[in-house]
Amino acid sequence: MEKKAKIIATLGPAIFSEMKLKKLVDLGVDAFRVNFSHNTTGIKKIIHRIRKVERIKGKKLSLIADLQGVKLRIGKIQHDTQEIKFNQKLIFDSKKEVGNHKRIIFPYPKILNKIKKGNKILIDDGKYLFTVIKKMKNSIITKCKSHNCILKSNKSVHIPNFDIVFNKLTSKDKKDIKTAVNLGCNWIALSYLQNEKLILEARKLIKKDIGIISKIENKHALKNITKIIKATDSIMIARGDLAIDIGHSEVPKVQLSLIKKCSQLSKSVIVATQMLESMIENNTATRAEINDIATAIFQGADTVMLSAEAAIGKFPTQAVSTMTQTILSTEKYKREHIEDFKNSIISNKDPVKSILLSVKDIAYNPYVKAIIVFSNSGKSAKLVSAMRPAAKVVTISPNINVCRQVSLLWGVQSINSRDANGWKDMMSISKEIIKKLKFVKKGDFVVITAGLPFGKAGMTNMVRLYKVGS
Repeated sequence: MEKKAKIIATLGPAIFSEMKLKKLVDLGVDAFRVNFSHNTTGIKKIIHRIRKVERIKGKKLSLIADLQGVKLRIGKIQHDTQEIKFNQKLIFDSKKEVGNHKRIIFPYPKILNKIKKGNKILIDDGKYLFTVIKKMKNSIITKCKSHNCILKSNKSVHIPNFDIVFNKLTSKDKKDIKTAVNLGCNWIALSYLQNEKLILEARKLIKKDIGIISKIENKHALKNITKIIKATDSIMIARGDLAIDIGHSEVPKVQLSLIKKCSQLSKSVIVATQMLESMIENNTATRAEINDIATAIFQGADTVMLSAEAAIGKFPTQAVSTMTQTILSTEKYKREHIEDFKNSIISNKDPVKSILLSVKDIAYNPYVKAIIVFSNSGKSAKLVSAMRPAAKVVTISPNINVCRQVSLLWGVQSINSRDANGWKDMMSISKEIIKKLKFVKKGDFVVITAGLPFGKAGMTNMVRLYKVGS
């Protein structure tokens, strides 16, 4: 049985080879993430390999450009690593010299000047704690309050209860968006946004066939969450930074709440961060990690993501295999208890959404094996996927970028095909595709949705129930 939830693997040296990429796709990877917070030299060559694997495997693969955003980071450190002892003093300054065990670069002078004595500073996704004991001109002196502190270059900085307002894309993000478009990325992920303003700005810089993922990782975003969800195509629950900002114990209920809200508003949701963290070093997962993946699937996540586990981990293929097996096991239970997991979607008097929602009950009928969605823009595919139908969702689009984009959505298999030029042509294309679907047999039913007139995006207004072989 094919899994419905999708898997993102973050690109890194552990999986750069063509052989590894093929293996990961075979094991269940549906999309690859390019992390623009790190060095992307040579990434064009890796993406060329991914597109080669896509052709060989006959499976559309999404590419996600994850922008750095305004996430604060320390600068470069000598030898890339320095050990800081418990209670040792460490200076943060804005000098351009490479950092060492006595001082490190904090390249944000305006923020540095606003930090006060007594402030806490968390480094490397909250792993290491420093307390400010003295403020000087253009620098601060801190004391390390963590044991076994190993600082590495370019690691994240978080200052609890220290509000910084960011409402514009950085110059690096604008440059990286251009690079991502040239590389053929299908999604742009916006980091550290606080409201919908970054989304609206990014929209002006990308084509319509590229989706936007809004990463939810701070309390400001949670306050503005409805506007963010409505303005974006998908959200990512980035639990690392989110946990630092709101507290670790608050994350589980926020995750559930966000998944429910996205479901109601027909937007896809990705759950990320430390899903299989122990598998960076070990070839088996902990029971808690398995439970974490299953919980995300039970709650209704479209996608789960591997970060360092795939990019630099020692066991990337085992990590993907573990994730796939957990998804399959969880989805099997959900199918057997389907009434407990049907989604509640708000139509908001949207006529297109209302038409597609009309097929929801039909789609749970055991004799309906597939829903074929003709979709120029991908909007119809997103709405049908959000219904979580028991039947397989097959999206047909003449736009290869839309095909790759929607392949990240729950339950969607995308096919790049010419657009229908009329009713008869639509049925002809549908019948050709049905013949290739191994899970559909003579006598089964297929739901076909499309928009009239053909070729006009966002105009789904037709639903047909077709009996195969009739």
